[in-house]
Amino acid sequence: MIHPTAIVDPGAVIADDVEIGPYSIIGTGVEIGPGCRIKPHVVIMGPTKIGRGNTIFQFASIGEDPQDKKYKPGRSELVIGDNNLIREYTTINRGTEQGGGVTTVGNDNWIMAYSHIAHDCIVGNGTIFANGATLAGHVEIKDHVIMGAYALAHQFCTVGEYSFISRATAVTKDVPPYLMVSGYWAEPRGINLEGLRRHGFSSAQIRNIKNGYRLLYKSKLSLSEAKEEIAKLAAEHEELRLFSDFLGKLNRSIIR
Repeated sequence: MIHPTAIVDPGAVIADDVEIGPYSIIGTGVEIGPGCRIKPHVVIMGPTKIGRGNTIFQFASIGEDPQDKKYKPGRSELVIGDNNLIREYTTINRGTEQGGGVTTVGNDNWIMAYSHIAHDCIVGNGTIFANGATLAGHVEIKDHVIMGAYALAHQFCTVGEYSFISRATAVTKDVPPYLMVSGYWAEPRGINLEGLRRHGFSSAQIRNIKNGYRLLYKSKLSLSEAKEEIAKLAAEHEELRLFSDFLGKLNRSIIR
């Protein structure tokens, strides 16, 4: 299943059914799980662990050194879960020792061409990165987030579950769950209504999420007052718990 022109380091651990295409390079410290397909001209450097059922398209660079001037060889790895699709020219860097040492990509993510995931990022499950979406270092993208084409996330930002970041939007502050944001500098534009419907949220749940959004963005309440009111609603409506928990753990400012 390994093309004769591919170069695979003897120290790499490759499951028996993995396909590796022409001219791909697999470095030492790389582990690739069952059912993975590595297309031609892919470079994967270690330490990198790749789970089951992933497909990586041509010219992707996976697990290379972080693009960080402070980086020095040390604890540094990339961990990718299962059933991810990683398209052409995507770059995903390993972590840095100062940032925890690990870049993590979860399961069932759809990462389109020319996307970039920098060192020490944490990407959850079921996300979509449209072409050219870019994460700076230390960014966390929660489950089921959609990053539009050429959307950007600044260092240390967190984007909450089920959010939609519109095309060419720059995120410089944290984005709470369920939001739709757009503009050159990200601004809240309401909740991600279509995304919630696609994920099976009921009309009643969506109505409750809208109420939480109104408290945070449409009322004249301060941030601390809005957090208190949303926490009260979350005690009665489970779907608002994501919202309330996110606001309760803030280390940075949110878009508002």
